[in-house]
Amino acid sequence: MEVRAKQPVPDVDAEQVHRGTQAIASVGPAVFNGVLVAWYWGQWRVMFTLLAVAGVLTLANAVFTEWVARHSGRRVAETVRLLVNVVGVVAYGVLTGWSALVWIFVPYNLLWFSGMDAWVRHRAAVYLGVMAVASLLTGSEPGTTLAFTLLGAFGFIVSEKRASLVRGMLGQVLRQREELEQAHRTLARTHGELEAAHQELQQLHQRALEQERLSSLGMLAAGVAHEINNPMSFVTSNVHSMLRDLRDEPNLSEVMKEYVDDVLPATLDGIKRVNTIVGDLRRFARGDPEAHTSYELDAEVETALRIAHGQLSHVRVEKELGGVGRSVGRPRQIVQVLVNLLANAGQATASGGEVRIRTRRDGESIFVEVSDTGTGMSEETKRHLFEPFFTTRPSGEGTGLGLSVVHGIVKSHGGRIEVESEEGKGTCFKLRLPLVPPLLQYEPSTDGGMRRRRA
Repeated sequence: MEVRAKQPVPDVDAEQVHRGTQAIASVGPAVFNGVLVAWYWGQWRVMFTLLAVAGVLTLANAVFTEWVARHSGRRVAETVRLLVNVVGVVAYGVLTGWSALVWIFVPYNLLWFSGMDAWVRHRAAVYLGVMAVASLLTGSEPGTTLAFTLLGAFGFIVSEKRASLVRGMLGQVLRQREELEQAHRTLARTHGELEAAHQELQQLHQRALEQERLSSLGMLAAGVAHEINNPMSFVTSNVHSMLRDLRDEPNLSEVMKEYVDDVLPATLDGIKRVNTIVGDLRRFARGDPEAHTSYELDAEVETALRIAHGQLSHVRVEKELGGVGRSVGRPRQIVQVLVNLLANAGQATASGGEVRIRTRRDGESIFVEVSDTGTGMSEETKRHLFEPFFTTRPSGEGTGLGLSVVHGIVKSHGGRIEVESEEGKGTCFKLRLPLVPPLLQYEPSTDGGMRRRRA
């Protein structure tokens, strides 16, 4: 593996290096001391002196320098260890006349200096210099001193270079591992984002299909209502003619009189109701753009109640219409708002509950309240209530567009919509609409309607 010269090398913890090398490093001095004792066996003074110096060195290295490391740091402790070993080796040299068995300590000590900290080279140079001077001053042969000094120096350089290369390769491996982990995290995050985007795309596709289906149903409903309208016109005309002719007939049986007085008028009321529902459905389902026009809010409330009747059949419906008069807006959109709110109220309310709708006028504003005694909503649900595609219904039972559309329609009329709800106690939607949307030049007319303002 290629190692670039200027590549940063990770710092090495001196304490970690010391702990890793202490066990193996202590074997060498023990072996060397054993060889020295065996070599000078019989020269009791020298042997016992060597044992004493070895004991002191062992105690100093194992106890004293570790105490210094705990209190002053590993760098200071290694400096103290260097000085202790210099004294010990010089004592060995003086006792043995600088035997080669003593000189072996010098390169050995340098071997495990490598990699301790930034000051290791300085300590190695000091160690070799002090050893050379001390040995020469105490009777060592200059050639032996030079040989072991050079051996120690080049042994240290080779060891340091090897350690530097190992640290460089280790640093490169660590960086590659970190890059791989980062790439893995990025890939996992990207995969998560892609998965989320895929799910969102699927949801949008499903909702688009729902909207297309609803649009198709609206067109179908408008077509069906149109087709029903024609035969219902014939039925209405024929029943009216029958009733008129029967009323003109002087001699009717009791049975036919019952038809004239009760059955046919009731039938005409039913036909009128069917025609009204068909008209409401055609007007509600029509998809063409709707212009602002004058409308009666209470009448649109009645229309919305008829359209939403199927969603409210299981509850008690209370209405309080305040006779708010005429206002300006898009009545088909207003009906859409009311139908949506009434249908939601019916779906949220259990059988036997109550749904109430109220209207009132206050100055230049009209107010509508749609309340129910249903399940209510949590604070979390209320925070997202008017967001597009947000729904609390099971998948396939709602698109989450209803209330966002309601909010948009109310805003487009210059109005405001508020919601009050508590879980288990029901919900109340409050709408405020201006009599005339902003920027439209209308004013009340003398006949109770609305007319354009004069310039």
